[in-house]
Amino acid sequence: MGVLENKSRARLFYKYLSKVYDRINPFIWNEEMRDEALELLDIQPDDRVLDVGSGTGFATEGLLRYTDDVHALDQSIHQMEKAFAKFGKRDRVRFYRGDAERLPFKENAFDVLWSSGSIEYWPNPVDALEEFRRVVKPGHRVLVVGPDYPETGPFQHLADAIMLFYDEHEAQRMFEEAGFVDIEHHIQQAAPGTPRAITTVARVPDDDGDEADARAEAELEA
Repeated sequence: MGVLENKSRARLFYKYLSKVYDRINPFIWNEEMRDEALELLDIQPDDRVLDVGSGTGFATEGLLRYTDDVHALDQSIHQMEKAFAKFGKRDRVRFYRGDAERLPFKENAFDVLWSSGSIEYWPNPVDALEEFRRVVKPGHRVLVVGPDYPETGPFQHLADAIMLFYDEHEAQRMFEEAGFVDIEHHIQQAAPGTPRAITTVARVPDDDGDEADARAEAELEA
């Protein structure tokens, strides 16, 4: 487990990163990448959307182009304060301070769930993905963006020491274990030589048949 896959360390890290986050972020995850990912979700104007790990509101800003019903959750108050400055505390977005592994929402509360730049800090990613499945309506989709696993040995060792990096195979395993179906993975990159993002879109099963098909497929691949 990487040093930042610890909630207290991650909060401390973002206490300081929040001061420069919006200046650094475009080199890794820029507006073009965000907008390409948003197109994968087909968000409708009346959709109720949850942004998990919303940070300073970079993704939240994009989500607001599609719907006015956006809810944003983050564990770092320092990151959230940057978002408050953009959107107001209670104006365009409803904010919650909370944990991705224990979402403070009822079952089937949202039409769409988005999470970018957050999974790499979760100690138990499958637990969080199961929570995502719980709060999203059957048949609806979630999108998660995380850091793609480096291709070379030295960078792999560094990545493993810091936080969660994962490839398509591991992403598939995590989403299947959490009970999702229709899982797709997209690799995104700001520019050649920059870190790559792995963007996964998956659907919450809409009936028992979906769940049975997902279990059978997972068993065949095991």
